[in-house]
Amino acid sequence: MRLCSSVIHLLMRCLRGCSRQTRGHMLGRLREPLSYISLIMQSLCYNSLTNSDVVTDSLFEPVFWMVDILTRWFGKVFVFLVVTLTSSVLLIAYVSILPLALRTYSIGWIAWHVCYGHWNLVMIVFHYYKATRTSPGYPPKMKNDISFVSVCKKCVIPKPPRTHHCGICRTLDYLYSAWLNNCVGHFNHRYFFFFCLYMTLGCLYCSISGRNLFIDAYNAIDHFKHMDVEKQGVPVTGEGLLIGILPQESMTGKSYQRETSSYTFKDRMFHKSIIYMWVLTSTVAVALGGLTAWHAILISRGETSIERHINSKEAKRMKKRGKVYKNPFNYGKVNNWKMFFGVEKRSHWLTRVLLPSGHVPYGDGLTWDIYPLKKDMIPV
Repeated sequence: MRLCSSVIHLLMRCLRGCSRQTRGHMLGRLREPLSYISLIMQSLCYNSLTNSDVVTDSLFEPVFWMVDILTRWFGKVFVFLVVTLTSSVLLIAYVSILPLALRTYSIGWIAWHVCYGHWNLVMIVFHYYKATRTSPGYPPKMKNDISFVSVCKKCVIPKPPRTHHCGICRTLDYLYSAWLNNCVGHFNHRYFFFFCLYMTLGCLYCSISGRNLFIDAYNAIDHFKHMDVEKQGVPVTGEGLLIGILPQESMTGKSYQRETSSYTFKDRMFHKSIIYMWVLTSTVAVALGGLTAWHAILISRGETSIERHINSKEAKRMKKRGKVYKNPFNYGKVNNWKMFFGVEKRSHWLTRVLLPSGHVPYGDGLTWDIYPLKKDMIPV
């Protein structure tokens, strides 16, 4: 009995020692993540400069990270959608609408539609290609003497003026556009804006010129759809639940067959394609038109989309001190557009605005000392 009690006592001491070691090991493994969580919580209020925006950005950082990952994956899908949808509208225009226009329109209207439509198409294709293939411009990673306004908190490198960290490309630029699968920066901002502008004009052109075709196609499909509902019923005898759906005299026999046989599969596909084109172009015209108008306002003010929020906060802060904030990159509405388009003489309004042009913008995107443009040296 003494031997058994001694063995049991020894086993109990071993178990106690093992449990102490296990608890210590578990506490050691938990200590690191707990310390990290504590550091994160302390970083939300580490100094007097922290405000609600910093706290909100920190709390939503996982959401932003997930959105960046998904956008990076679907960038090529969005480009494929742009090309596919645009090609489908062109296919309908060339196969269905152009032969109809050649049969019904006068020579003057045919010349107008052919010239304007192809000019608009060339501008869309050129600027979309250049916007997707042109590098937005990136700040140098080597040591240099270029002035910078701050240090990027994401990539920890000097941050030049008017730049923003892109979580998708993981570098500094203006903003990321999923429809381009590329960032928009100093060197392709003009291409991006012109693509939005001419795509909006093209969609408006299709929507306005195809309005009557859309109404006729919708009425035709609606008419024959009602004919299918009112078609010949099942002849029955006696009384029962089927009484009341017998065919009407006006829609029986040869009269119904003659009218329905005239509406062929080709006519049905023509009408549906017209409806598809009109709905698509009208929707894109409204959505993309709003985006284009917003960017036009920003260009007139000499701002980017991110600078709009920064300048608004700075203006409110200066107003509380009794001062007026002035955007250092605003050279006046006319000069802002001249600088954005690269207009240096009158002929450039034609060669650089109304025709495809691959000229580079002013400056290098790192320094913004464009003093001569502050004076209106170029007559409009």
